[in-house]
Amino acid sequence: MTVPPQDIANLQSKMSAAVRQHWKAFLFEGILLVILGLAAMIVPPLASLAVTIFLGWMFLISGVAGLAVTFWARQMPGFWWSLISAALAIGAGVVLLMRPVQGTLTLTIVVGAYFLAEGVATIMYSLEHRRELSERWGWMLTAGLMDIVVAGFIIAGLPGSALWAIGLLVGINLMFGGATLIGMALAARKPG
Repeated sequence: MTVPPQDIANLQSKMSAAVRQHWKAFLFEGILLVILGLAAMIVPPLASLAVTIFLGWMFLISGVAGLAVTFWARQMPGFWWSLISAALAIGAGVVLLMRPVQGTLTLTIVVGAYFLAEGVATIMYSLEHRRELSERWGWMLTAGLMDIVVAGFIIAGLPGSALWAIGLLVGINLMFGGATLIGMALAARKPG
């Protein structure tokens, strides 16, 4: 199904109008995210612990909800798999909430492994683009190498990197997300 260009233009116009109408809310959210991001970067151990506790609650709540839905729909196929999945989520949540410091270490190992795998995949992807004479392959290669460097810092610094890695990465993400919202809000406040 192809969407007619006039429908796309109409949707874009409505989206722009909505952003312009609420630019102050986007600005406020952006400033708040930048402040939280800076705080996480200044005190990364506290931010890492907060992320671990937040994930613990998310696992616990999703596991309890999954358990309720599993028993509510127990006649559906896959009951036992759904039950196991809910129990694992509850277990993960309880462990993260009861031992958040150890949970932070485990999450840091997972984040390090993710950056390593993402870096390798990005490098391989960039080399595929190089063969097709794409001009962007160098940027992708650099991004992949940077992912591997970040993974190296995280993995080589274990267990000490568990104190700062997650908090710092979340802080950077919040800061850039906030800066993006601020930029969008400031651009939208101008009547167009």
